[in-house]
Amino acid sequence: MMLMMGALFMSQAVVAAAPQRPMTVLAFGDSLMAGYQLRPGEGFAPQLEKALKESRRLGGRAVTVVGAGVSGDTTTQGRARLNWVLAGMKTKPDLVILELGANDMLRGQSPATAKANIDAMVKAFKAKGVRVMLAGMRASPNLGATYVRDFEGLYPAVAKANGVTLYPFFLDGVAAQPTLVLADGMHPNPKGVSVMVKRILPSVERELDAIK
Repeated sequence: MMLMMGALFMSQAVVAAAPQRPMTVLAFGDSLMAGYQLRPGEGFAPQLEKALKESRRLGGRAVTVVGAGVSGDTTTQGRARLNWVLAGMKTKPDLVILELGANDMLRGQSPATAKANIDAMVKAFKAKGVRVMLAGMRASPNLGATYVRDFEGLYPAVAKANGVTLYPFFLDGVAAQPTLVLADGMHPNPKGVSVMVKRILPSVERELDAIK
């Protein structure tokens, strides 16, 4: 009996000490994900990876963040490259942060088209077993109230329809802040990216925590 209890204790100890498997986050989007005009290590993906490695909530769990941002991409272009991005990864990502739509808006393209593309991308990621966090964007007021309503509303609508987490505004705390953006007034500088990462980090931690 004592031998059996000892073996059980040792078995439980081995299980408890077993290291957790590494996790991968895919940062899929446009120039906001690509680190436009920033030096290596200053963009969203590397700053988020560093924050996750230091996360107390994740307890030092190994997390790699893969940057898949392409400057200038619209939702149509992002949708077109989704499959080959996944095919080129060594391991399937556990979580994707999907951020697209800003270029559609800046070009005055149809919110309905952007919605259809983002919905298709969310469904494609989910079909491949990848958890999705959808990052929302806001529209410029000069596009008119109807456009702003339709564009900004597409993100919560897609998130709700597909049962995924919505991070309401990817540039939260950074947009229209002169000290946090580049000279173009739109893209975040390194300090701005740091603010973005700090604000989105709890949501990313919760998503990774929910993955068994």
